[in-house]
Order: sequence, then structure tokens, then C-alpha cells
Amino acid sequence: MIEISIFQKDDKTIRVKSKGHAGYADKGQDIVCAAVSVLLINTVNSLDRFTEDEILLSDVKSGDLEFSFPKGSSHDGDLLMKSLILGLKEIAKEYGEEYISLKFQEV
Repeated sequence: MIEISIFQKDDKTIRVKSKGHAGYADKGQDIVCAAVSVLLINTVNSLDRFTEDEILLSDVKSGDLEFSFPKGSSHDGDLLMKSLILGLKEIAKEYGEEYISLKFQEV
């Protein structure tokens, strides 16, 4: 299962932590893992390219990714995070919570 923790403060995402593999299908065939990976990596790349936000990428390895906004996020950064969350929720709804778990925590 992919476990994604989304840490928020004042309705803004300040950190995202993703770990694990979905287990939906065999390695190389797992569309749930692929979809989540694409959303996460594209969001980090978009934050880097389209915003001035400082992104701290603190963990990147097979199945794990963690990033945060040490100085907060801009309006555009916040919009990209809302888009990421929307996509992750839709994947969880479509494929089931046995493959992807989203946990929100107010900090």
C-alpha cells in the first residue's frame, strides 16, 4: 500500500510524505504506483519550474518521496498542491483504499 501523509497548516499544505508500493499489480505493471509517482514527481517539478517557492526534497528512494515548504508556499504553489491532492483522492476513489491511503494532519 502507498501511504501518503499530507501535513497542513492554516489550510495550506506544508509537507508531503509518500512511502510504499501499491501492490495493485506486478512490478512494472502497477498502474496505481505509476499514477501516484507521476503526480508526485510532476508536482515537485512544477513547483520548481513555475514558482519561486523553496522546496526541500528530503527523501527520494524507491517507493518513497518527501518534500516540504520550509518558508511556506505561494498562491501558485498552493494551487499545485491542491491539484496534487485532487489527483491522489481520485486515484484512491477509483482503485480503492487498499492500494493508497491518504492521511491529513493539521500541524
